[in-house]
Amino acid sequence: MGQVSMARATTLEGLVEQLIDVGSTAVRRGFVLASGGNLSARLPGREEFVVTGKGTWLDRLAPEDFTVMNLAGEIVGGNPEPSSEWKLHQRTYRVRGDANAIVHMHPQHAVLVDALGHEIRLLTLDHAVYVRSVGRTDFYPNGSDELADSAAEQAKEHNCVLLAHHGCSALGEDVGMAFRRAMNLEEAATATYRALLLGDRTTRFPVHADEAIQHA
Repeated sequence: MGQVSMARATTLEGLVEQLIDVGSTAVRRGFVLASGGNLSARLPGREEFVVTGKGTWLDRLAPEDFTVMNLAGEIVGGNPEPSSEWKLHQRTYRVRGDANAIVHMHPQHAVLVDALGHEIRLLTLDHAVYVRSVGRTDFYPNGSDELADSAAEQAKEHNCVLLAHHGCSALGEDVGMAFRRAMNLEEAATATYRALLLGDRTTRFPVHADEAIQHA
Protein backbone atom coordinates (compact mmCIF):
# COMPACT_ATOMS: atom_id res chain seq x y z
CA MET A 1 0.00 0.00 0.00
CA GLY A 2 1.03 3.67 0.14
CA GLN A 3 2.81 5.59 2.87
CA VAL A 4 -0.28 5.80 5.11
CA SER A 5 0.15 4.05 8.45
CA MET A 6 -2.27 1.14 8.95
CA ALA A 7 -2.08 1.32 12.74
CA ARG A 8 -5.57 1.80 14.09
CA ALA A 9 -6.65 5.39 13.50
CA THR A 10 -8.52 7.24 16.25
CA THR A 11 -10.04 10.13 14.29
CA LEU A 12 -12.47 10.43 11.40
CA GLU A 13 -9.77 12.11 9.33
CA GLY A 14 -7.29 9.32 10.02
CA LEU A 15 -9.79 6.60 9.14
CA VAL A 16 -10.74 8.32 5.90
CA GLU A 17 -7.07 8.62 4.96
CA GLN A 18 -6.60 4.89 5.51
CA LEU A 19 -9.72 4.01 3.50
CA ILE A 20 -8.56 6.21 0.62
CA ASP A 21 -5.23 4.36 0.60
CA VAL A 22 -6.94 0.96 0.66
CA GLY A 23 -9.27 1.97 -2.17
CA SER A 24 -6.37 3.01 -4.37
CA THR A 25 -4.48 -0.20 -3.64
CA ALA A 26 -7.53 -2.41 -4.22
CA VAL A 27 -8.08 -0.99 -7.72
CA ARG A 28 -4.38 -1.07 -8.59
CA ARG A 29 -4.21 -4.77 -7.69
CA GLY A 30 -7.34 -5.61 -9.67
CA PHE A 31 -9.60 -6.48 -6.75
CA VAL A 32 -12.32 -4.12 -7.95
CA LEU A 33 -13.20 -2.06 -11.03
CA ALA A 34 -14.68 1.42 -11.44
CA SER A 35 -17.32 2.09 -8.78
CA GLY A 36 -17.57 -1.51 -7.61
CA GLY A 37 -16.85 -2.24 -3.95
CA ASN A 38 -17.12 -0.08 -0.86
CA LEU A 39 -15.24 0.54 2.37
CA SER A 40 -16.12 1.55 5.91
CA ALA A 41 -14.69 2.04 9.40
CA ARG A 42 -16.30 2.38 12.80
CA LEU A 43 -15.66 5.68 14.59
CA PRO A 44 -13.91 4.99 17.93
CA GLY A 45 -16.14 5.43 20.95
CA ARG A 46 -19.24 6.16 18.89
CA GLU A 47 -22.13 4.15 17.49
CA GLU A 48 -21.28 5.50 14.06
CA PHE A 49 -19.29 4.48 11.01
CA VAL A 50 -17.91 6.20 7.93
CA VAL A 51 -18.60 4.61 4.53
CA THR A 52 -17.75 5.42 0.93
CA GLY A 53 -20.39 7.40 -0.93
CA LYS A 54 -22.69 6.23 -3.71
CA GLY A 55 -21.03 5.74 -7.09
CA THR A 56 -17.53 6.61 -5.91
CA TRP A 57 -14.54 5.02 -7.66
CA LEU A 58 -12.23 3.53 -5.05
CA ASP A 59 -9.06 4.79 -6.73
CA ARG A 60 -10.37 8.37 -6.90
CA LEU A 61 -11.62 8.84 -3.36
CA ALA A 62 -11.40 12.20 -1.59
CA PRO A 63 -12.49 13.12 1.95
CA GLU A 64 -15.76 14.57 0.63
CA ASP A 65 -16.69 11.17 -0.84
CA PHE A 66 -17.54 9.66 2.55
CA THR A 67 -20.79 9.49 4.52
CA VAL A 68 -21.07 9.17 8.30
CA MET A 69 -23.96 7.01 9.51
CA ASN A 70 -25.13 5.62 12.82
CA LEU A 71 -25.99 2.00 13.53
CA ALA A 72 -29.68 2.80 13.16
CA GLY A 73 -28.99 3.54 9.50
CA GLU A 74 -29.33 7.31 9.70
CA ILE A 75 -27.02 9.73 7.91
CA VAL A 76 -25.36 12.02 10.43
CA GLY A 77 -22.64 13.72 8.37
CA GLY A 78 -20.58 13.96 5.22
CA ASN A 79 -21.76 12.96 1.74
CA PRO A 80 -25.58 12.94 1.58
CA GLU A 81 -25.65 9.66 -0.38
CA PRO A 82 -23.90 6.61 1.10
CA SER A 83 -22.95 3.56 -0.93
CA SER A 84 -25.90 1.44 -2.01
CA GLU A 85 -24.31 -1.30 0.12
CA TRP A 86 -24.43 0.69 3.37
CA LYS A 87 -26.76 -1.91 4.90
CA LEU A 88 -24.09 -4.59 4.40
CA HIS A 89 -21.78 -2.57 6.64
CA GLN A 90 -24.41 -1.43 9.13
CA ARG A 91 -25.86 -4.89 9.81
CA THR A 92 -22.41 -6.43 10.23
CA TYR A 93 -21.30 -3.78 12.72
CA ARG A 94 -24.46 -4.40 14.72
CA VAL A 95 -23.63 -8.09 15.21
CA ARG A 96 -19.84 -7.75 15.50
CA GLY A 97 -18.89 -5.26 18.17
CA ASP A 98 -15.22 -6.20 17.69
CA ALA A 99 -15.21 -5.25 14.00
CA ASN A 100 -13.92 -1.74 13.35
CA ALA A 101 -13.54 -1.90 9.56
CA ILE A 102 -15.18 -3.67 6.62
CA VAL A 103 -13.73 -4.05 3.13
CA HIS A 104 -16.15 -5.10 0.39
CA MET A 105 -14.42 -6.01 -2.88
CA HIS A 106 -15.20 -7.96 -6.08
CA PRO A 107 -12.16 -10.28 -6.28
CA GLN A 108 -12.24 -12.29 -9.52
CA HIS A 109 -10.87 -15.65 -8.40
CA ALA A 110 -12.89 -15.82 -5.20
CA VAL A 111 -16.13 -15.17 -7.08
CA LEU A 112 -15.20 -17.53 -9.94
CA VAL A 113 -14.12 -20.48 -7.80
CA ASP A 114 -17.30 -20.22 -5.72
CA ALA A 115 -19.55 -19.78 -8.78
CA LEU A 116 -18.13 -22.99 -10.24
CA GLY A 117 -19.09 -24.86 -7.09
CA HIS A 118 -15.66 -25.26 -5.49
CA GLU A 119 -14.67 -24.50 -1.91
CA ILE A 120 -11.96 -21.89 -1.48
CA ARG A 121 -9.17 -23.84 0.21
CA LEU A 122 -6.73 -22.30 2.67
CA LEU A 123 -3.29 -23.50 1.60
CA THR A 124 -0.67 -21.33 3.31
CA LEU A 125 0.08 -20.18 6.83
CA ASP A 126 -1.13 -16.66 6.02
CA HIS A 127 -4.41 -18.01 4.64
CA ALA A 128 -4.97 -20.02 7.80
CA VAL A 129 -4.01 -17.21 10.18
CA TYR A 130 -5.81 -14.29 8.54
CA VAL A 131 -8.77 -15.88 6.80
CA ARG A 132 -9.25 -18.87 9.12
CA SER A 133 -12.70 -19.70 7.75
CA VAL A 134 -14.96 -18.50 4.97
CA GLY A 135 -18.66 -17.81 5.32
CA ARG A 136 -20.95 -17.69 2.32
CA THR A 137 -24.27 -16.24 1.23
CA ASP A 138 -26.44 -17.11 -1.74
CA PHE A 139 -26.89 -14.48 -4.42
CA TYR A 140 -29.08 -11.53 -3.43
CA PRO A 141 -29.43 -8.17 -5.20
CA ASN A 142 -26.85 -5.60 -4.16
CA GLY A 143 -28.09 -3.19 -1.54
CA SER A 144 -30.88 -5.52 -0.45
CA ASP A 145 -31.90 -6.37 3.09
CA GLU A 146 -31.51 -10.05 2.22
CA LEU A 147 -27.86 -9.59 1.29
CA ALA A 148 -27.08 -7.43 4.31
CA ASP A 149 -28.83 -9.73 6.78
CA SER A 150 -27.41 -12.96 5.39
CA ALA A 151 -23.88 -11.51 5.32
CA ALA A 152 -24.25 -10.31 8.91
CA GLU A 153 -25.43 -13.75 9.99
CA GLN A 154 -22.32 -15.31 8.44
CA ALA A 155 -20.12 -12.62 10.00
CA LYS A 156 -21.13 -13.83 13.45
CA GLU A 157 -18.75 -16.77 12.90
CA HIS A 158 -16.45 -15.71 10.04
CA ASN A 159 -14.20 -12.72 9.33
CA CYS A 160 -14.44 -13.33 5.57
CA VAL A 161 -17.78 -13.78 3.85
CA LEU A 162 -18.14 -14.75 0.19
CA LEU A 163 -21.16 -13.15 -1.50
CA ALA A 164 -22.18 -15.49 -4.32
CA HIS A 165 -21.76 -14.09 -7.87
CA HIS A 166 -20.85 -10.74 -6.34
CA GLY A 167 -17.80 -10.32 -4.13
CA CYS A 168 -16.60 -10.62 -0.56
CA SER A 169 -16.86 -8.84 2.75
CA ALA A 170 -13.87 -8.88 5.12
CA LEU A 171 -13.84 -7.65 8.71
CA GLY A 172 -11.03 -6.46 10.93
CA GLU A 173 -10.19 -4.77 14.20
CA ASP A 174 -8.74 -2.00 12.03
CA VAL A 175 -8.68 -0.99 8.36
CA GLY A 176 -5.35 -2.69 7.69
CA MET A 177 -6.50 -6.06 9.05
CA ALA A 178 -9.78 -5.99 7.14
CA PHE A 179 -7.89 -5.39 3.89
CA ARG A 180 -5.25 -7.99 4.75
CA ARG A 181 -7.99 -10.57 5.21
CA ALA A 182 -9.65 -9.64 1.93
CA MET A 183 -6.34 -9.94 0.09
CA ASN A 184 -5.56 -13.31 1.66
CA LEU A 185 -9.02 -14.59 0.75
CA GLU A 186 -8.38 -13.72 -2.90
CA GLU A 187 -4.90 -15.23 -2.75
CA ALA A 188 -6.38 -18.44 -1.32
CA ALA A 189 -8.94 -18.48 -4.13
CA THR A 190 -6.20 -17.95 -6.73
CA ALA A 191 -4.16 -20.79 -5.24
CA THR A 192 -7.27 -23.00 -5.23
CA TYR A 193 -7.89 -22.17 -8.89
CA ARG A 194 -4.34 -23.11 -9.82
CA ALA A 195 -4.56 -26.32 -7.82
CA LEU A 196 -7.75 -27.25 -9.66
CA LEU A 197 -6.01 -26.65 -13.00
CA LEU A 198 -3.37 -29.16 -11.87
CA GLY A 199 -6.09 -31.66 -10.98
CA ASP A 200 -5.76 -31.29 -7.21
CA ARG A 201 -9.02 -31.19 -5.25
CA THR A 202 -7.91 -32.07 -1.73
CA THR A 203 -4.74 -30.27 -0.64
CA ARG A 204 -5.19 -27.70 2.12
CA PHE A 205 -3.27 -26.25 5.07
CA PRO A 206 -2.27 -29.26 7.18
CA VAL A 207 -3.01 -28.06 10.71
CA HIS A 208 -5.31 -25.68 12.56
CA ALA A 209 -4.19 -22.05 12.44
CA ASP A 210 -3.80 -21.79 16.23
CA GLU A 211 -1.47 -24.78 16.24
CA ALA A 212 0.60 -23.29 13.41
CA ILE A 213 0.98 -19.93 15.13
CA GLN A 214 2.64 -21.58 18.12
CA HIS A 215 5.48 -22.68 15.87
CA ALA A 216 5.71 -19.60 13.62
